[in-house]
Amino acid sequence: MRKVALLLIVLLGVAHFATLSKCEDDEEVKEEETEDDLDDDDDDDDDDEEGEEDDIEVKEENGVMILTDSNYDTFMAGKDTVLIEFYSPGCGHCIRFAPEYEKIAQTLKKSDPPIPVVKVDATVATELSERFEVSGYPTIKIIKNGEPVDYDGDRTETAIVAFVKEVAQPDWKPPPEATLVLTKDNFDETVNNADIILVEFYAPWCGHCKRLAPEYEKAAKELSKRSPSIPLAKVDATVESEIASRFGVTGYPTLKIFRKGKLFEYNGPREQHGIVDYMIEQSGPPSKQVQAVKQVQEFTKDGDDAVIVGVFSSEQDTAYEIFLEACNSLREDFNFRHTFNSDVAKYLKASPGEIVIAQPEKFHSKYEPASRTFAVKDSTTSSELQEFFKKHTIPLVGHRKPSNEAKRYTKRPLVVVYYGVDFSFDYRKATQFWRSKVLEVAKDFPEYVFAIADEEDFADELKGLGLGESGEEVNVGILADGGKKFAMEPEEFDSDVLRDFVKAFKKGKLSPIIKSQPVPKNNKGPVKVVVGKTFDDIVMDSKKDVLIEFYAPWCGHCKKLEPDYLALGKKYKGEKNIVIAKMDATANDVPNDHYKTEGFPTIYFAPSNSKQNPIKFEGGDRTVEGLSTFLEKHATKLSQERDEL
Repeated sequence: MRKVALLLIVLLGVAHFATLSKCEDDEEVKEEETEDDLDDDDDDDDDDEEGEEDDIEVKEENGVMILTDSNYDTFMAGKDTVLIEFYSPGCGHCIRFAPEYEKIAQTLKKSDPPIPVVKVDATVATELSERFEVSGYPTIKIIKNGEPVDYDGDRTETAIVAFVKEVAQPDWKPPPEATLVLTKDNFDETVNNADIILVEFYAPWCGHCKRLAPEYEKAAKELSKRSPSIPLAKVDATVESEIASRFGVTGYPTLKIFRKGKLFEYNGPREQHGIVDYMIEQSGPPSKQVQAVKQVQEFTKDGDDAVIVGVFSSEQDTAYEIFLEACNSLREDFNFRHTFNSDVAKYLKASPGEIVIAQPEKFHSKYEPASRTFAVKDSTTSSELQEFFKKHTIPLVGHRKPSNEAKRYTKRPLVVVYYGVDFSFDYRKATQFWRSKVLEVAKDFPEYVFAIADEEDFADELKGLGLGESGEEVNVGILADGGKKFAMEPEEFDSDVLRDFVKAFKKGKLSPIIKSQPVPKNNKGPVKVVVGKTFDDIVMDSKKDVLIEFYAPWCGHCKKLEPDYLALGKKYKGEKNIVIAKMDATANDVPNDHYKTEGFPTIYFAPSNSKQNPIKFEGGDRTVEGLSTFLEKHATKLSQERDEL
């Protein structure tokens, strides 16, 4: 037993020693691992440093340096002249230009001193693209002592190399802007003396203004070379606020035309060639001369629109000057003609100093004269003439088309009769048959505008009226004030049926058609959901200020705005008389013409005391701060204390 006990003691001792040895080994392992970890951390630091070096390293591809957001400033430091191209890998123009650009790089590399040629992938280097306001590809600039010089010449080696070498000269200075800069000191003198001038009112921080600037300057250069030249000018509206206020500037950029100091609206494009073409057209006379009776006959026989002809004794006739002044503001909306020919005057049954509006033959009817005449006196104003044009250009029952609805058929209420309208020879009889029935009713309601319209041209409008699948040959709708619309119950069309429908509308017995999503059962969130049926209840509530966003579910800008808009709603949730709201404009009718949505998102502020004059959010940042500033600037119901984010 004693031997057995002794043996156990020995064995236990050996086991204990082995355990101690294993613990020591583990500690050594731990120490080794710790040292390795430290070594790994050092390696990571080295990798970071190498990564930073990689970021600023400038790579070269066929002689062209590749710059990024990270290495641009480092590379440019101290360089006098650099040629730079902003490109997109998927751009066909860029791909075709690449071999030419590489040839340019090789040529400028041999200059004395060499001129670096670089390129920037604008889809990746977004900071640089934004800094240099890149909006198309390829965009070519020369960087002269850190400042960009635009290049808009031919994309050839010869042209670009010549321009770069010119800019590289030590005494080179950028040419003066072709766009005139107007201030309170020279504005009135400049616009009063110009036969025609286009003026842009801008804000330096406005993104739309920045995008317009290069196009506007190119147009100014091109128009300055014409004979006579057409000047383009600009006004910093944030500095010259008095001038901007005088001409009703509320958004940026705002473009206006002046003729000898008189103001006219600019409704043209906002890119170089469009501006040039529009201003050339605007610089010509607003009325074209008629020299033969045959010309007038052609206008009235086959035309689609009324023609306005001024009859005068000569160009020195005072009535002629008044006529031209009236025409200038409406030159895009009407067909103006004038004549000094006695035969034309006799054909129109007019004397010198009279203006005649002649309707096309297809719109003649026994209920209205074929033409109307206005006698111009020395005391006649251009606005009086313009009212005459607007009042009598539309026939009793005209043909409403997509091409003329914005110019001729904006007045409400508008009674529209939809069917297969076709004035060609084969279908004219059927078209006039239905139109004659409309005429019988239109003559009894002079306070309304009546029109016929082709059902295919206005298929979406018919669908919105719930008449897209009516099965009837003829359908009728009324487009009323405030964006409201009414549909006639589908039935066999006749004059009596139409008359009863118009009478019911006049007596207020019809219910409007409103496309609307279901009314939300729970609408207590920080952002109120508005649908077609609740627009009047929420947005038009005269007790509350309402900020409303019109959005589209598929719109990327709308999705980006969503978190900021929600935060805005939370910020003003404690304000009982301020409502932050939103509406899906693709699924709901906006039953008010004053809240037009031409893009998404569109944001309006509807003040409690002026619901029919909403203020559109334009030019500011769509952030909580930007929207808050806009809201508080116009609010009429804001309390002193509110919950902050």
